[in-house]
Amino acid sequence: MTAPTDAELVELANTALYEAMEQGDQSTLERLWLEGDVSCVHPGWPVLRGRGDVLRSYALIMANTEYIQFFLTDVEVAVSADAALVTCTENILSGGPADEDGELGPLVGQRVVATNVFRRTAEGWRLWSHHASPVLAEEAEEGAEGAEGAEGPDDTEGPDEGGLGLLG
Repeated sequence: MTAPTDAELVELANTALYEAMEQGDQSTLERLWLEGDVSCVHPGWPVLRGRGDVLRSYALIMANTEYIQFFLTDVEVAVSADAALVTCTENILSGGPADEDGELGPLVGQRVVATNVFRRTAEGWRLWSHHASPVLAEEAEEGAEGAEGAEGPDDTEGPDEGGLGLLG
């Protein structure tokens, strides 16, 4: 059996990030993030800088999300020396806290594109930065396909029309 490549190890670390979120595993998240200067942008959030703020954001999301599942698609990994870049689409299924009667809130699906930057350490690949942005409504994509000769996009709808979530 051959040793895994750097790209395979980075992809495993990337997968571990999403599995930790699904399982509400804060201790694994803490192990995955670098010590020191890190950054994170969740959809609709300002830039978070510093390990403490980043880890608190994940704790907050997990505390307010009863159910979450990530289906990653379009995963691309690029490694250069001791840095690695992962881009992917997060297809997210989530549900809010249970009602008073114990029933899980309605499930909501959303699609987010993410960039995760990893650095090689003595302990393995660790997350340095995470940036996630919502994919706006697909109608805009469909409209663009048939809009040859159109003067430009319709500015009547703002970027919030697609619904920005807390996840990603």
